Amino acid sequence: MKDVMPSGVEWLREAVVDLQAAKKQLTTDAGRIVEFDYLVLAPGIQIDWDKIPGFRETLGKGGVCSIYDFRQAEKTWEMVRTFRGGHAIFNGAATPIKCGGAPMKIMFLSEETFRENGVRGRTPVKFKTPGGVIFGVKEYADALTKVVRERDIQTEFGHTLQRIEPMTKEATFTVQKPGGSQETYTERYDLMHVTPHMSAPDWIKRSDVAVADGPLKGWVKVDAHTLQSPDFPYVFALGDAAGLPGHPKTGAAVRKQYPVVAKNLQTVMKGFPPTNFYDGYSSCPIVTGRSKLILAEFVYGNRIKSSFPSFMPSDTERYDSWLLKRYGLAPMYWYGMLKGLV
Repeated sequence: MKDVMPSGVEWLREAVVDLQAAKKQLTTDAGRIVEFDYLVLAPGIQIDWDKIPGFRETLGKGGVCSIYDFRQAEKTWEMVRTFRGGHAIFNGAATPIKCGGAPMKIMFLSEETFRENGVRGRTPVKFKTPGGVIFGVKEYADALTKVVRERDIQTEFGHTLQRIEPMTKEATFTVQKPGGSQETYTERYDLMHVTPHMSAPDWIKRSDVAVADGPLKGWVKVDAHTLQSPDFPYVFALGDAAGLPGHPKTGAAVRKQYPVVAKNLQTVMKGFPPTNFYDGYSSCPIVTGRSKLILAEFVYGNRIKSSFPSFMPSDTERYDSWLLKRYGLAPMYWYGMLKGLV
């Protein structure tokens, strides 16, 4: 962080533990009270490892893995690489998460590895997700449905992971039934990749900037287009913690949000209402193999907004899209986004 910190910025290496926007002050874990005239919130998202009973104590052993911790990512790869067959389960998100397509990415890469290692024939692969569709945008959902059918991956919608029993290697799920009722069942696993629950940081949820009720409860309350708080005009939010429709929690979303916040903040500082607008753009590069990718790009209303010409359709697996992710996105981040150039 030191290497990319802009000049003229006072960097406090302390974590925020309390925010009171009405008083224009926040408190750090060192007990420091910081007062502000304007506030831009971009605290990211927290992973709630303990929301699924049995998950934390099982993580990284007994066939249970997760890519949502950098220390566990290598363990996940080791489990996948050395897997010798059995029931493989990949669960979808029960809450809004960073990079909504990530649970599918690890599933596709794992399934490809099973094939390469000759164990796919004795490895049923299941994708169990609480959602009702594989992806929110129809065109991309159709493309992904085609992929899972070609790969013989069983998709089960409306299934939510409730707990893990490490001693018996069993997972308990609830499934939504017609009429609104729920049914609970237990299924054995040999390898299971778990997507943990996620939420806004606790100090955000406790603060006066959080949405009080509804589907966006706990996230920072902001206008979906100006990214300005409707309650505190001197507060803006962007990134994963912002309470935006459809939860566009991706780096691509931030790339489109920060110019809006920067320009609107300058406008508000001059005493005028914000005039720049965010259209909900987000992108999810869904890796379906080591050399192919579906580059999902969309805006509010689950409408496609592709950055490429029509002869390069985004709703299909493409090698050039994979090249962009593999070799292009990291330089774009380090040398473009962090300098405010893209």
